[in-house]
Parts: sequence; structure tokens; C-alpha cells
Amino acid sequence: MELNAFNQGLLAFLEASPTPYHAVSVMRELLDKAGFERLDETHAWNLESGKGYYVVRNDSALVAFRTGRNDPAETGWRMMGAHTDSPCLRVKPQPEIREHGCFQLGVEVYGGALLNPWFDRDLSIAGRVTVEDRDGQRRDTLVDFRKPIATIPSLAIHLDREANSGRSINAQTHLPPLVMLTGGKPEKSFRELLEQQLQAEQPDLSVRQVLDYELSLYDTQAPAITGLHDEFIASARLDNLLSCYLGLQALLEADGEQPSVAVFNDHEEVGSMTAEGAQGPFLETVLGRWVTGEDYHRAMAASMMMSVDNAHAIHPNYADRHDSRHGPLLNEGPVIKINNNQRYATSSRTSALYRHLSDQLGLSCQSFVVRSDMACGSTIGPLTAGNLGVKTLDIGVPQLAMHSIRELAGTQDAHNLYQVLKAYFGLDGLW
Repeated sequence: MELNAFNQGLLAFLEASPTPYHAVSVMRELLDKAGFERLDETHAWNLESGKGYYVVRNDSALVAFRTGRNDPAETGWRMMGAHTDSPCLRVKPQPEIREHGCFQLGVEVYGGALLNPWFDRDLSIAGRVTVEDRDGQRRDTLVDFRKPIATIPSLAIHLDREANSGRSINAQTHLPPLVMLTGGKPEKSFRELLEQQLQAEQPDLSVRQVLDYELSLYDTQAPAITGLHDEFIASARLDNLLSCYLGLQALLEADGEQPSVAVFNDHEEVGSMTAEGAQGPFLETVLGRWVTGEDYHRAMAASMMMSVDNAHAIHPNYADRHDSRHGPLLNEGPVIKINNNQRYATSSRTSALYRHLSDQLGLSCQSFVVRSDMACGSTIGPLTAGNLGVKTLDIGVPQLAMHSIRELAGTQDAHNLYQVLKAYFGLDGLW
């Protein structure tokens, strides 16, 4: 896929995916269109050579794979992983706050969100809802209000003269968004308002009551190509839906000869210790139903995982936060992430394989090492490597404003990494 088409597809994917549930729904549509068959974890599987399959767990995580023509016990699996979740604000179960003529929603911070950028944005709400229908059956459905329905107004500087030098944010009291005014309006619960929205979106869905939900607030500003020379991609959730998109496209366009796997876990931003997270058994379960016994261990020993998660580009206003020799630049190529304390799972062997592939394609790549006097973040890479015992590379596209409500990446880097991943999925031999 050429660069412009790739980036336009990325923008469409980002806009259609305000939550992990929506991201997985979009990925399912792309896989169905490509002829992949959905597998049910509660049913017996009969996998055929040369076909594509996918498995969904909790509607928020997905494993897609091509069985290929070769035996995984002989050639291993070519695997990549990313995560579907991003830091955000989640609506609480009893969220109604009615004070001073305002109707607000109680929210909980999900993950390590940068909170200041959430103020004064045009926000909407989306996620998964479980309802009881008129026949008394439970049904899961997605909801997306789409239009701006909420905002978190800043406190005027006249009432806080230290706002630009020392304002701190209390997540309990400062973040509830304003949804509407209550004066003269019939009092309704949030669940009743949610039921109204479901009926408006899905007239054929007969809802007796909303049983529960997992809903997130999100910024309604559309993703965009920005910069004087169109150098940047600006959007929410670049970390890590950008990696999900490029990984899925690489798998869809691979030649299908090699056994190849793409896993998209949920809950990376909160530790991954869930049934659908990278510390859970999801990927291992799928692989264990594909290949069993001694052959499974042979396959794993011959395999590799590319953990694809965005990296910290050097910020021109805060360059001192980087090791001066390991400050990745936007549009200078994907970033191999290295940490000798194993916060990243990269080894010289896995990084060498990536550099070799990148060189063969005439593409660039970079390296990131955190400053020796700063703590290092982590990814699903070490978790997957420790869980499966698989050789792993941590790599990702450089970006700015990570964990903000609107992040920034380069227009070249994701397409670069997609090309290398596509070649990796078709690689005849790994080692």
C-alpha cells in the first residue's frame, strides 16, 4: 500500500475507534472482508493449511493469524503484538452529579493519562453496553454518541492566579465533565439517557433496561495530517492504535506462506494482568490449540515476537529529557527500544534481524535508550517474552505528547514499519 492510501486508512481507523471495543470491531470487519474466518473459543477448532483465522476475547482483544503452508514446528511463528487501549477517562457506575444547576458525570482515570489537555475539549462518550432486551435476554452492543456532549471547563485564571505555574489536578473533584444544565428538565439517570441514545442509534434494539456499561470519554476532534508540509499525524490514541493498524495491514498483505500471528491485547496501560492482557493466557491459548505437545515447544524456540508500541521522540522544548545520542526524531524511522534492565525485551539478535530487514528495503531505523538517571517505561514485550519464552524485539514509531488527549507522530514512520513487518511476516527463515 502506498504512503497516502496508508495514512488515509490510518486516519479513518483512528476516527472509527474511540474505544478498544470499537477498534476490535473495525479490525473484525477488515479481517472478514479479507476472508479470515472467526473462531469461537467455546467450539472445537479445525484449522486448515494456508488459511486466515481470528479470535476475539472480551470484544476488546483479538488474535489474527495465517496458518501458512509451512509447519510451525519447523519454521516457527512470525509474531507481532500491540495493544488496543489508551489512557482516558472512564464513566463511573453511578456517575450522576447534580450540583449548582449542572449535570455532571463522575469519571475515573484509566491508565497514565496526561490530564491537563482534557480541559476545554469537545468530548463525547463511547464504549460497550450490556442490556436486557424485551425478551429478557442479555445483549452486548456498542454505543457512540459521536457529537460533542460534554466538556471539562478550566477554572478562570482570575480565580487561580497561580494556574500557569502551579495548578495541580484532583482527579476526583476537578475532572467530572459538564453534560447539561438541570434547570426545568425532568430528572433522569445516566442509564436512562444511555438507553435513549441506544434506541436512537439502533431502533431495532428493544431495551428493557441497561444492565451495565464500560464507557470512555473521548475528544471529538478528528484525526488530521498537520504541519506546513504535511509532516505530522495528530490524533488521539496514536498510542497504540497506530501500531494495531500497521500490524493488521502487514498481516493482511503478507504472502501467507509463513505461519504468522498478530495479537492485539487490551489493558496494557494498566498492567496487562487480565484475561485479555499480555500477562494473561490469551495468545498462549490460541497457539496451544494450533500446535500441541513437543511441536509447540519446537515452534516457540524457532519463533520471534515484535512488540510494536510507540516510542518517545525527542521533544525540541525538553531535549534534556533524552540521552543526547538516543533521541529519536520524527520521520527518521521506527525506533528499536533497548533497556539492559529488561524493561524492553530487545536483544542484539532480534534488533539485528530488524536492522537487516530494514536495510534490505532501503529504510531507516533509530534506537532509543532512556537516560541512565531516569526510570524506563515498559511494554507488552517483556510480558510476552516471559510468558511464552519467545525471542522478542521492542520497536515502535516515534511520537510526541504520549498519553495526551491529542498526540503527534510523523507521516512517514508508520508506513516504514508496516513495510518491514510485511516483509517479516513473509520471511522464509528467522535464524
